[in-house]
Amino acid sequence: METKLEQDQEATTALYFNESTPNITTTDANLCNSPQCYMVLTPPEKKAIGTICLLAGPLTFLENILVLLVIASSATLRRRPSYLFISSLALADTFASCFFTISFLDFHLYSQSDGPNIYLFKLGGVTMAFTGSVGSLLLTALDRYLCIYQASNYKVLLTHTRAKLAIVLLWCVTIVISFLPLMGWRCTTKFDPPCSHLFPYVDHHYLAFWTVLQLVVLFLIIVAYVLILWKANRHETAMGGPKSGRQSMKGQARIRMDIQLARTFSLILLILAVCWLPVLSFMMVDVTVTLTNKQQRMFAFCSTLCLVNSCVNPLLYALRCKELRGEGCALLACCKACRERTLGNAQGQRNENASDISKKNKDQAVSDSNPDTISESVDKQ
Repeated sequence: METKLEQDQEATTALYFNESTPNITTTDANLCNSPQCYMVLTPPEKKAIGTICLLAGPLTFLENILVLLVIASSATLRRRPSYLFISSLALADTFASCFFTISFLDFHLYSQSDGPNIYLFKLGGVTMAFTGSVGSLLLTALDRYLCIYQASNYKVLLTHTRAKLAIVLLWCVTIVISFLPLMGWRCTTKFDPPCSHLFPYVDHHYLAFWTVLQLVVLFLIIVAYVLILWKANRHETAMGGPKSGRQSMKGQARIRMDIQLARTFSLILLILAVCWLPVLSFMMVDVTVTLTNKQQRMFAFCSTLCLVNSCVNPLLYALRCKELRGEGCALLACCKACRERTLGNAQGQRNENASDISKKNKDQAVSDSNPDTISESVDKQ
C-alpha cells in the first residue's frame, strides 16, 4: 500500500515538474535513461552532417591510402624518420575516415542503439584514430625540432630504428588509452552522473583525462613549432649575408628545406588547432556543467571538423612537400608504364593467337584439298 502511494506521489511530482518547466530537455540527468538522449539532431541537421561525412570520409580514405602507398613504394622515403612519422599520421587518418564515419552515421543518422560494450568498442576505434593522429603530429614536431636545433647530431639522435620504436610505442599507448572505457573505466550508472552528456557510458573522469592529455600534446606541439619558426626566422636573416663555397651552398639548401618543412607543418598545426579546439572546449565544459540539446548539436557539428582535418592533411603533403610529390608522380608513371606494357603484351598475344589460327586454317585447307586430288587421280586411272 505504501509502495502504491509512493508511486502516485512520484507521478504527481513528475507531472507538476514537467508542466512547470516546459523547456526542460532530455539531457537532464533524471530523464536520461537511454542512448536516445544523445540523439538530438533534427532532420535537416542529420542531412547536413550526413553529407559532410559521406563526402569527407571516402575522400580522406583515398588520400591517405595514396600517401601510404607512395611512402611504401619509395625506399628513400622509408629510410627517413620524417616520412615514417608522416606515414603514421596517414595511417591514423585512414582509421579516422573509417571508424568515425561509420560510427557517427550509425549513431546520429540511423539512431542505432548498441549495448555498452559494442558502443564503447566503436568509440574506442574513433578515439584511437584521433589520438594516434595528434600523437603522430607530436612526433613530427619533435623530429623537426631535432633537425633544426641538433642538425649536426640529427642522424645520430634520431635513427631509423629509434623512429620505428617511437611509432610502435605511440600506438601501444594510444590503443591502451583509447579502450580504457571498454576495459572497465566506464560510467557505472550508464546515463546518470557522473556520465558524460556527449557520449553514453563514458565517465566524466575519463573524458577529463583524455581531454587534458590532448591539450597537453597540443601545447607541446605549439611550443615545438614556435621554437622552429623562431629558428627559421634567424636562418632567413642569416641567409641574407655573403655566400661562398660548396659547403655553404649545401648548408643554405638544407636550411631552406628545413624552413619549408617548418612552414608546412606549422600550417598543419594551425588547421589542427582550428579543427580540434572547439571539440576539446565542449568536452571540458561537459565535465563541469550539464549541456543542453543545442550545445550537443553544436558539438556534433564540431566533431566533423576532426574528420575534415584528416582530409586536409594529405593535401598539404602533396601540395607543399616536393619530394613526396615527386615520388607520387614517379609511382603514377610506373603504374602507367606497367599498364602499357601489360596492354602491349596482351596485344602481342592476341596477334600471335590470330597468326596461329590463320596457320591452322591454312593447314586444314591443304589437308582437305589433298584427298580430292588423290581420288581424282584414281578415277583418271
